[in-house]
Amino acid sequence: VNDAPSLKAADIGVAMGITGTDVAKGAADMILTDDNFSTIVNAVEEGRNIYNNIKKAIIFLLSCNLGEIVALFVAILLNWNTPLLPIHILWVNLITDSFPALSLGVDPKDSSVMEDQPRNPKESLFAGHMGIYLAVNGLLIGILTLFAFKLGERIYPNSLMHAQTMAFVVLSVSQLFFSLNMRSTKKSIFSVGLFTNKYLIASIAFGILIQFAVITIPFLAGVFKVYTLTLNDWILVILISLVPLVINEILKIFLRMKKNK
Repeated sequence: VNDAPSLKAADIGVAMGITGTDVAKGAADMILTDDNFSTIVNAVEEGRNIYNNIKKAIIFLLSCNLGEIVALFVAILLNWNTPLLPIHILWVNLITDSFPALSLGVDPKDSSVMEDQPRNPKESLFAGHMGIYLAVNGLLIGILTLFAFKLGERIYPNSLMHAQTMAFVVLSVSQLFFSLNMRSTKKSIFSVGLFTNKYLIASIAFGILIQFAVITIPFLAGVFKVYTLTLNDWILVILISLVPLVINEILKIFLRMKKNK
């Protein structure tokens, strides 16, 4: 109704864009430009998807950064050799993390988003077990990075650079694969559609390609202080990097089974 005091008092005051008065529009939180109430449903759906995409990008970045902190903190705590150099961390934060995070921000709409209950506007970003999800995946990425480092030290006991290179690749590539999990914390990547977010797939492919270039091109390898990996090394680091993706997919299966009981 064109009742400015009511519109102002409402949690969300809605005014009509065509037939509404200027006073009503000024007092309202939302204006329906087509005077159609069904537009509100579309607006809520769009808003939920935008919020979810922002949340995905933030949780992804925080999980990746936590993984880096865990890897360095544990190595310092146990008095190990440094698994990662400062330039490695800088590279991962600026290049490897950025493109997948931006791609998650434009993830296609979730068709089932309107089935969710309305969230409390005061709800934390980490509500609904997202804090646990962040912590678990951050720890997982950090532990796998350290595992690759110690494995490299064992295979190549006389080459610290070789071990650091393996840790560097696992850290970056595991984060790239983990971004696929972030598309949905409930649905399998196959039910969501593995190739429905072409930007994310392109980001992952580009990330792996430039990571390969950094390792294999002599000039870049010298700048990043990395060692050229053998084919067996690449197979090892790729398999280790796939662990977060596989574990998250298995956990999703158990969560869906628990929900359906």
